[in-house]
Amino acid sequence: MITKLPGICLTVAALAGLFASPPGAAQQAASAQEIVRRADDARFPQQGFEVLVKIQTTQGGQREERLFKVLSKGNENTIVMTLEPASERGQILLMKGRDLWMFLPRVSQPVRLSLAQRLIGQVSNGDIARANFSGDYSAKVTGTEKAGRETLYVLDLVAVDRSGAYQRVRYWVAQSTFRPVKAEFYSLSGRLLKTCEYTGYQQLGGKVRPTKLVMVDALNKGEQSVLDYSAMKPRELPDRVFSKEYLRRLE
Repeated sequence: MITKLPGICLTVAALAGLFASPPGAAQQAASAQEIVRRADDARFPQQGFEVLVKIQTTQGGQREERLFKVLSKGNENTIVMTLEPASERGQILLMKGRDLWMFLPRVSQPVRLSLAQRLIGQVSNGDIARANFSGDYSAKVTGTEKAGRETLYVLDLVAVDRSGAYQRVRYWVAQSTFRPVKAEFYSLSGRLLKTCEYTGYQQLGGKVRPTKLVMVDALNKGEQSVLDYSAMKPRELPDRVFSKEYLRRLE
């Protein structure tokens, strides 16, 4: 029979405690780029999907509403189809990587666009067609902030080149869930263009995601756009779908 020595047991237990990960250590140890990648995943699936996006804009005292169907796959391939108003139905945006084209009914040649160009109100083409923060920006954690009981990472994102919608983004991400909370978008000169709040978290496409984005113009008081996401579902989207030749066949 082997007798256990209390001293040895205590030493082993103490060593085990040294190497055990404290609660929350995984989140604390996450790199800035990993935080942004996980926030991307919280917003949209990596697999092919479709979703409806209703945009309500208040601008110059006038209200305007548009409805889009978005088909996306892996944050690099996106199609945005205008459903409403009826006068614009059939307009299609195609994004492949950072290249963006607009297709108009009865116009044979596509029009090349910039991700930074405005689609409607405070919403740029890049806001609805591309959500790949982890691929478009180099990230750095600059600190943390408290928001109620939640601790938020505060990140500074700098564009990897000038093809993106914004040159710099200040980004707040929940430490416990990696869900985006808010963002500030800046121009190349450092001017604040607009702010965005990610709200309305609920089940969407098999995961709790933000279903409402509130974008507020930082330059024109009282102007904002609200994006509502609904009816997200998985969809088989072969690569050939994201081509100029295939667009006329989309429904």
